[in-house]
Amino acid sequence: MKKNAVLIVCLLLLAAAIVCIPLLTIHDSEFGGADGQAEEVITAIDPEYEPWAESVLEPPGGETESLLFALQAALGAGVVCFAFGYLAARKKYRREEG
Repeated sequence: MKKNAVLIVCLLLLAAAIVCIPLLTIHDSEFGGADGQAEEVITAIDPEYEPWAESVLEPPGGETESLLFALQAALGAGVVCFAFGYLAARKKYRREEG
């Protein structure tokens, strides 16, 4: 394996550890978001309101939800940037052929 490949694998493992270790070790983190505030307002308006859907997977804490949201945003940004890059490169190479 080349030196760069070993470095890339090590950095990917380090990134995975940075993500997984807090998820497995920190269980009672508190980070209020819009969902919690909306629930408080709904309960204030109608104290007998019962949600009609439950979460399939309950994360261990609010920080986990923030992490998952950030990962989702990063993945979406990556897809959009890849699409723009692909379209720009396709346009560039079409001009050179024609």
